[in-house]
Amino acid sequence: MLDRHPALAVPDESYFIPTLAARHRGALEPSRFCDDVARISTLHDWGVDPADVAERLRPGATTADAIAAIYEAYAAARGKERWGDKTPLYMSRLELLERLFPTALFVHLVRDGRDAARSFLEMPPGLVTESWAHPRDIAGFACQWRTEVRDAVALGRRVGPGRYLELRYEHLAADPEASLRAVSELAALEFDPVMLTYPGTLDLAAKPHQARLAQPPTAGVRDWRAEMAPADVATFEAIAGDTLAAAGYDVSDAQPPGTKARARLAWYEARVAAWRAAGTAVARSPLWARRHPRLD
Repeated sequence: MLDRHPALAVPDESYFIPTLAARHRGALEPSRFCDDVARISTLHDWGVDPADVAERLRPGATTADAIAAIYEAYAAARGKERWGDKTPLYMSRLELLERLFPTALFVHLVRDGRDAARSFLEMPPGLVTESWAHPRDIAGFACQWRTEVRDAVALGRRVGPGRYLELRYEHLAADPEASLRAVSELAALEFDPVMLTYPGTLDLAAKPHQARLAQPPTAGVRDWRAEMAPADVATFEAIAGDTLAAAGYDVSDAQPPGTKARARLAWYEARVAAWRAAGTAVARSPLWARRHPRLD
C-alpha cells in the first residue's frame, strides 16, 4: 500500500542492511562499498546500479549514508522522493536500525500472535530467509512474537510518538484508509487514495504465497479461535500471554511466563544471539565475497 504512494518507494524485503553495516565500519571506502552493492542479488533484482549509488556518495559519507544512497537510487529510478523498508527479519535488529538512522520513522504493525503463528508456520519452506532461530513450532513462534513485539514497544518509548506509530493488523484489514491516514500523518505525507488501489494490478506469478494481494484488505481471513488447537493456544499463551494482553488482545492466561516458558525464551534469545554473531563474522570475512560474486 505504501509503495503505491507517488512520493514513497518501499521495495521488497532487503535483508542486506546488517551485512553492509558489518562489512563497512569506520571510514567508508566508496569503491569497496559499491563493489559489495554489485554482489548483492537483491539489489540486482531491484535494478539498482552501483554507479548510481556511487554518484550519491559525498566526501565524508558514512556507512548509513551509503546504505541510504541505495534506497535513494531505487526511489529516484521510480520518480519518487522518499523511501522505506519492510523487512520483517529486521525486527531482531531494531537497535542497529536506530543507530544507523537516528531520524527514521517506525511503523509497528502488530497482529494477534495466535493468528500470526498459524500464518507463519503454514508458509511453504524456502519462501523466507531462515536463521538458526527460525521458529518451527508454536512455542518457537511465541518466543519470537513476544520478543519482537516487546522490543518494538521499547523502541517506541525511546524514540517517542513523533517517530513511532503502532498499528493493529486487524484494524488495518477492517479500515485500511484510517490506518493509512495515520501513517501518512506520521510521515508528513498527504494521504493519497491510490494506496488502496493495488488489488488486481500486481503480478503475483512469482509470489503464490501472497495470492490475497489480488483482493482488497479483508478482515477475518484467519481466526485462531476456530482454527487453532486448544493445546497450541495454551502453549502460545504460556509464553506470550502477558504480551498479548498488553497489546489489547483477549487472552485466558495473561500471567508472565513461568519457569518452563522462561527457559524456552532464554534458549530462543541465545540462538538469536548466536545467529547474529555468526552472520557478522561471515560478513566481515573474505568468505562473504567469495560466496557473492559480482553480478554486473
